[in-house]
Amino acid sequence: MLQNNPELRGKIEQLWNKFWSGGISNPLTAIEQITYLLFMKRLDEFDLKRQADAEFTGEPYRSKFVGSWIPPEYRARREETDSDADWARKLEDEKRYAIDRRRLRWSEFKRMQAEEMLQHVQSRVFPFLKDLNGAESNFTHHMKNAVFIIPKPMLLVEAVKTIDEIFEVMERDSRINGQAFQDIQGDVYEMLLSEIATAGKNGQFRTPRHIIKLMADLVQPQLGHKIADPACGSGGFLLGAYQYIVTQLAIRAGSKNLVPDEDGFVRTSVAASLTASAQKTLQESLYGYDIDATMVRLGLMNLMMHGIDEPHVDYQDTLSKGYTEEAAYDIVMANPPFTGSIDKGDINENLQLATTKTELLFVENIYRLLKKGGTACVIVPQGVLFGSGSAFKSLRQLLVERCDLKAVITLPSGVFKPYAGVSTAILLFTKVYGAKDKVDRPATEHVWFYEMQADGYSLDDKRSKQEGYGDLQDIVAKYHARHAATDTERTAQYFMVPRSEIGAEGYDLSLSRYKEDVFEEMQYDAPGVILDRLIRAEVGDVDEIELAKVQSGIVRELLELRGMIG
Repeated sequence: MLQNNPELRGKIEQLWNKFWSGGISNPLTAIEQITYLLFMKRLDEFDLKRQADAEFTGEPYRSKFVGSWIPPEYRARREETDSDADWARKLEDEKRYAIDRRRLRWSEFKRMQAEEMLQHVQSRVFPFLKDLNGAESNFTHHMKNAVFIIPKPMLLVEAVKTIDEIFEVMERDSRINGQAFQDIQGDVYEMLLSEIATAGKNGQFRTPRHIIKLMADLVQPQLGHKIADPACGSGGFLLGAYQYIVTQLAIRAGSKNLVPDEDGFVRTSVAASLTASAQKTLQESLYGYDIDATMVRLGLMNLMMHGIDEPHVDYQDTLSKGYTEEAAYDIVMANPPFTGSIDKGDINENLQLATTKTELLFVENIYRLLKKGGTACVIVPQGVLFGSGSAFKSLRQLLVERCDLKAVITLPSGVFKPYAGVSTAILLFTKVYGAKDKVDRPATEHVWFYEMQADGYSLDDKRSKQEGYGDLQDIVAKYHARHAATDTERTAQYFMVPRSEIGAEGYDLSLSRYKEDVFEEMQYDAPGVILDRLIRAEVGDVDEIELAKVQSGIVRELLELRGMIG
């Protein structure tokens, strides 16, 4: 993690400061512009690596920087009225605007003079980036309104130089520490995203990567599962599911060099060992939606930088009438916005809860999105577990009766610092009955509760890495080994509660409702002994005759008190 790499942190802060002093002071605008540059750099590096891999394995690969590229506005289009001569003239005109793709590489344009570089990146490289996956692609569609607004040639030169230095440090770290380059890149991107001052607005704040890894280990997504995040932000959960699946496939293929990361999770982003068929299946498995167009672009680029060529990330309000998907996904992983509310007239009529609170509607919507037998792992504010309103109770009843509510894991309130100190919990449930199905027998038998006390990081604003893994690995191990017959000790950190008891408590899912406190018996000295100790502390070793001569002050009062208790 970057906490342990001051050099990398310093370089990233340097990059922020350059943008700030260069006139781009809005953090969200700065992160978007930096992401475009990171994407250009990564595209070049990734393309060179794919070429080298293809040469080594003998597989075909066509570089994105081979041949010529014609900007969309200059591409010849043959009309019905065009003669052959007209068409030939159009093709000749098109050739005039053709750009050698090799000149669009980061490694080529970074050597240009400042003025030329800015003009080249603005007018050629950035339009090429927007058109990268062809006119019909999702990426091109969402990049349509993206603008490159670095205003000064020297800011671009300095940013390019600093990004090159950041990549050098990342590559050195990867060699020395054996951490996958893409994971280090993920850390860098996380730190950049953490600078967005608007994080926390409308209850939106990023989920720490180690919490995403925890949730992936709990759900265990498999190749072929259709996976969604209905409020995906920069795509962290989709990436977490992707990395989990890739890691499991690498382990099954015999990878021996995988070691636990600083949080105790074994992960690799390297999908090169996947067959073309597995890679295609995985590409088609991940779906994300967000209502912020900037976050959709960031999410698309984040996933593409990790080797997912054509991510399904779309601009969509998944609570609205316009979103009609239902019973479509095997896995949903999400940290939907808290503390917001939606206009009543916009709410999808398939959502039955009588509320405008987004933290409740999102959980109901996630239930709706799951196929029968599909599993969700969702972060909610702890108020959802015990809120007394009818919508709160209805949602909890739905989770207990129409789903198999497997686990409620409470998180310490510092997990989302510095954005928020809100107390949260992870809900893990499998859909058993559809919304219109008759419930013959409630689906949940027992709910497993775990009280996370530490996540391996300090719970203050700094979130510094601590020794060990906190409770992360214990949660994974204990959850997968849970058993109603043995997890009965209510004074422990984890235990199981039968559905009947939860129903009797009005479907309250707060851990404190069922946990029993342990009262330790304390042994205290007799009052007389304590008073003697206090008197000696005041006057030292003095005999009783001398003490009797004391006429006033605290010693006199202590002596009188001792006399009263005799």
